[in-house]
Amino acid sequence: MKKVVQIIGVPIDLGQSRRGVDLGPGALRYAGLTARLEELGYEVHDSGNLPVPVRESLAHERQSHYLPSIRKVCEAACLAGQKAVGKGRIPIFLGGDHSISVGTIAGVTQQQPSGVLWIDAHGDFHTGDSSPSCNIHGMALALLLGRGYPELVEIGGPHATLQPEDVVLVGVRDLDTGERKNLRESGLTVYTMRDVDERGMGAIAGDALARLGHRERLHVSLDIDVLDPQVSPGAGTLVPGGLTYREAQLLMEIVADSGRLSSLDIVEINPILDSRNKTAQTAVELTMSLFGKSII
Repeated sequence: MKKVVQIIGVPIDLGQSRRGVDLGPGALRYAGLTARLEELGYEVHDSGNLPVPVRESLAHERQSHYLPSIRKVCEAACLAGQKAVGKGRIPIFLGGDHSISVGTIAGVTQQQPSGVLWIDAHGDFHTGDSSPSCNIHGMALALLLGRGYPELVEIGGPHATLQPEDVVLVGVRDLDTGERKNLRESGLTVYTMRDVDERGMGAIAGDALARLGHRERLHVSLDIDVLDPQVSPGAGTLVPGGLTYREAQLLMEIVADSGRLSSLDIVEINPILDSRNKTAQTAVELTMSLFGKSII
């Protein structure tokens, strides 16, 4: 029986100040995501993009950092994820900025909890009190853990979506002072780029999966800025010293070998900053490894 994938576009750029990530879903589709998954034997359903208001139409929300509209989009993503999982499908959410994960993860965990592998150059663990910019894409993980705006924390239910033991961060290398303090107090497992350098990705990936071993299902939230800018120039918040292409591929391959992948976010691709759609093509290649493509 074929496994079924549901592609859901969430073209939101309201969670950050740099424009362009709303074009990410189109770039990934143009890079051949559906066809490549079908080559691996998956049945693919693309449900198009969720409706997202244009920033220029939301001047009245500027002071609130577009919180009302981000909430509506995340609620829609939550519902879409819940429906996809209810049909036995593996949802792939195409961002957009990382604020979408507040909704996507709330949705895919409605029926059954999931471990979350958060692959990102940043911690995304700010709150409104700690963030210099108040950009909500930098708060997504904190919100999922119950910290921050109640309007977003309560998406999917009255309580926090995740517990600290349900999350592992990989590839972190750029933290603000307040965010660093928040992470230290959170109890989350964080593997920084120093850990990757010292121990190697194979060991890190194995440890990450072991720490999430209490959950049968695994959600991967892939922020493309975890890669080194030489590999992925089309990311919204570039930070030097990221994962190499092979390190990222190895991580995806090891997750695929576990057989636990149940859902995926791909976020923060900015085609405006890219070169000939290189970053989206790289993201598609990583997705193929995550969904079981092997060398032999």
